[in-house]
Parts: sequence; structure tokens; C-alpha cells
Amino acid sequence: MRLVKNLSIAFVGAGFLVAAAAAQAMALSLQYERDIGSPGFGPGQLFVPQGITVDSQGNTLVSNGRGLNADGSFNPEIGNKVEVYNPQGTYIGAIGKGGKGPGEFDEPSALEIDPQTGNLYVGDVYNNRVNVYDPQGNFINSFGEFGGLKEGRAFFGPSGVTFDKDGYVYIGDFSGDKINKYTKDGELIGSIGTTGTEPGQFQGPAGLRISPVSGNFYVSDQFNNRVQVLDPQGNPLFTFGTQGTGPGEFNQPIGLEVDEEENIYVADSINSRVQVFDKNGKFLTSFGEPARNASGEIVPAPALNEPPFGSPLDLRPGKFNWTGGTSLKNGKLYVGDFFQGRVQVLNVVKDGATKVPEPASLLGLGLLGIGATATTLRKNWQQKTALSLKE
Repeated sequence: MRLVKNLSIAFVGAGFLVAAAAAQAMALSLQYERDIGSPGFGPGQLFVPQGITVDSQGNTLVSNGRGLNADGSFNPEIGNKVEVYNPQGTYIGAIGKGGKGPGEFDEPSALEIDPQTGNLYVGDVYNNRVNVYDPQGNFINSFGEFGGLKEGRAFFGPSGVTFDKDGYVYIGDFSGDKINKYTKDGELIGSIGTTGTEPGQFQGPAGLRISPVSGNFYVSDQFNNRVQVLDPQGNPLFTFGTQGTGPGEFNQPIGLEVDEEENIYVADSINSRVQVFDKNGKFLTSFGEPARNASGEIVPAPALNEPPFGSPLDLRPGKFNWTGGTSLKNGKLYVGDFFQGRVQVLNVVKDGATKVPEPASLLGLGLLGIGATATTLRKNWQQKTALSLKE
């Protein structure tokens, strides 16, 4: 899936519900814990983090964005790899590198680890495939073929990745409006869904998860602004959500996770927040709000020909410039902050005893100096033809 950067975005005032704004006691809430990564183009720095997963040792793996030269041409030396951080969030290396050859990336997207083998499956957008690596990061093989960019859309390629209990891998075909089922080796078995707005049809299936309880499919249907729930055979059960900024409404949902109680966590991308629902699609809580400048105005997403960061950056906890890729592991929700070059880690609190403060009160970080940081990044971006990152 590729993220557009020239979309005109309109937000309605400050109409974003964060967890602290809810008056009633909640059975579930989200609390900011820490960041992983920082915005930039150096080793361990991130831009447009699209996919996130956590391995069995607690290391966090993040798909890093597509490097471009100043004229817009592909630069394989910038990003185009899976960055790896240890459980403390320290950068320890990368998997893959930019390019067109075996095991190389031209924009890595969604990724997930096979729970049976430990192998890593990563969407490779412009190379139109999925790359597979062993637990040591060695390339195994590539497979798949996905739809190209559709007229009127901004994203394409392989999207969500998930596994069922029998070991089959399911991968969203974002432009094909379907979910493909493969063997571990990449043999196509069949597909779920068609293009449209009816139940069981999609317009950009993005986040994809299979419930560990029921085996049901949960899919963020991005351009239909809803979540769809399908049974294990792919038959539609129900949908929830509509376009908007209120509780339970979406503006292009992307990342999606399901926990052991079938609570559903959705990265509501353009609304710059995460929303949580119970297994029936009932709204439970929300966390996050848009990044703002010193005047309190929402920071827009960057245009296509600009550096892939909001300007200014607002790196206070809970502030996002679009939410994107997600991962849920061991009671923690990892959320990609698309245009601020970081992953925010949130604790999932289910006893309802702890109220979540508003993100701005969690850490007294002002906006002073953030604009200068964005300016530096912009200069770096213009000079990036000379930049070479070590793997």
C-alpha cells in the first residue's frame, strides 16, 4: 500500500475524541508509553512507517519508506528496508535493502511473522510482490502479483498480511479489492471479495486480521470508511463505521488489530487517532489527535513533492500526522505515526481503573524548536541524492 501525500485534508475543528474525554468508566483504555524511532533518513530513523510487527524476542520490525531523489526518481539507498529495534527501542539493524533484485525493496509495506516458522513476509509495492525472509533475515523467496494503481486512488499493491491456524497466509490486494489466500510457499489457493460497497465487497482492503477466538476475518475497508467482519469461509457477517470524525466514524481506516477478546483496534488514518470497538462493533474508546503548530492549527500531510514529514513536527505523546500500520503484542499497541517518522507504543488497559490523560498532559513538550527540526529535515531531503545508509 502506498500513502498519498498530496491529498487535501479537511478536519472539523477539534472534534477528535481522546480517551480522557470520555465521562463514563471504560472497560478498556489506551495509555502512551514511549516512541520507537525518530524522523529522518539516517540509520534507525523513519519516514512513512507503513508496516509494524513484533517478533518472539520482543524486537520491533518497521517497514521504512520509499526513498526518492529530489527530481522524484527512485533512490534505493534511502529507506526501502525493514528497520529492527530491540525491546528497549534501540536500533540494531535492518532486513533487506532498496532495489529491484531478489530480496530487495521498492517500498516495503505491510509485514507479519509466520507464527509457525518465524519467517517474515513483507509487501514490496513497486516490485509488485511479497518478499519472505527467515528468522535471521536471510532472503528465501518472493511471490504474488497485485493490482496496480487504480484511477482515482492513491494507494496500491499488497496490503495487510495475516495467518490462519492452518498456516495459510492471507494478503490484501489493495487495488484488486480482494484478499488472496496462499500456501506458505506462495501458491495461490483462492481469494475473498470483489470491488464494491456491498457486504463482502471492498474498496481498498487495508488492515487484515484473523480472530484468535472465532477465526473470523476483520478487514479495514479503507475507501468505504468501514470495518468488515467475515466468517472463516469469507462470508460477510456485519460491517460498522461510516465516514466522519465522530466516535465510531472513520476517514480512511488502515491498520487493524484484534485481541483475545475480539476487541478491534483501528488506525483511523486521516483522523490521526486509534479507535477501539468490542466484538460487535460497539465503540469503546479512542486515543490520539492531530499534530498542531504553535498557533493550534492542524498540521497538514505533506504534498507529493515535499519531504515526507509534517511541518512543523509535533512530537508530543498522542499527537499524530495520520495513523497507519499497527501491531498488537503482549498488551501493547504499536501505531505508526506516518508523517512524523516514529512508532508510538500504547499500553492497553482493560480493568477500567486507570483513566487515560489527554496526550498533551503526558509530557510537557512544547512546539518550540520543532519547526527548526522540520526545516533541517527538508534540507536533508533536497540533498538526499548523496545520502547512503548502511544496512
